[in-house]
Amino acid sequence: MDLNLLVALDALLEENSVTAAADRLNLSPPAMSRTLARIRRATGDDILVRAGRTMVPTPHALELREETRDLVRRATAVLTPVRRLDLAALNRHFTVRGHDALLAALAAPLIARVGATAPNIRLSLLAESSADRPDLARGQVDLELGANEPRRPELSSEVVGTDRVVLTLRRAHPLAKGRVDLDKLVRMTFVTVSRRGRLHDAIDEALAERGLRRRVVASLPTSAAALDVVSRSDTVAVVAERVCRPASARLGLVTRRLPLELPPTQMVLTWHHRHDSDPAHAWLRGQVRAVLREATDGT
Repeated sequence: MDLNLLVALDALLEENSVTAAADRLNLSPPAMSRTLARIRRATGDDILVRAGRTMVPTPHALELREETRDLVRRATAVLTPVRRLDLAALNRHFTVRGHDALLAALAAPLIARVGATAPNIRLSLLAESSADRPDLARGQVDLELGANEPRRPELSSEVVGTDRVVLTLRRAHPLAKGRVDLDKLVRMTFVTVSRRGRLHDAIDEALAERGLRRRVVASLPTSAAALDVVSRSDTVAVVAERVCRPASARLGLVTRRLPLELPPTQMVLTWHHRHDSDPAHAWLRGQVRAVLREATDGT
């Protein structure tokens, strides 16, 4: 039994592409095609079949995906020597991508922490893309920060905290005084925060259940942009309370509790499972986890 076939099968089932799997394993496409032929003979299944211009896994391949992933991960851990992490000498470049509010809360303290302990590490902090892209699988991003847990089986994740969403508005807003009830809420003019330009979210669903609607005039790609608009107009926005608190304070904004029961927003770290046993990556995850928990008072 050639155990390299498991590594190749794992790559093929993640990428659903001979070319992409070959690139990931530093093989030529013809070599990967020959490996796929060997896998087909060994399993008695086609594994990947053509569907138009793409390839899709067979039902048996889908059954094998989780087990293959686990076997490769365990074998990698067994064959990887235990290394003592020398942070002072560690020379790595990490790319972290995430929601702008989380990056804003993370950037300064993370850079300070890393610089004090591992001065040869470089960080690239990237904004979220407007489209979902497999950059973690391709190795273009090391760690993602967001609100949703991943659905792809090759991705690992950890919920490091939660934050409450609140209404934010300028102090001189005509409706800023006192508690905000449903009647006052639907009289306000909203901007939303959406990297895809969506004008509706969970607030609209909660209001619809009560037979109510709000007025949304625009969507902004980041919380920072939305807060800037709110600070210079009579629009309001709903943002995460603790991670957006510094930006809201700098702009002189006030917050009010929403008269709706909404679930707290999660803070989720996501990475490719190939980094599960990487000591340097695990150390970075620990630093990010600590900073975000401090930013949300440990909630």
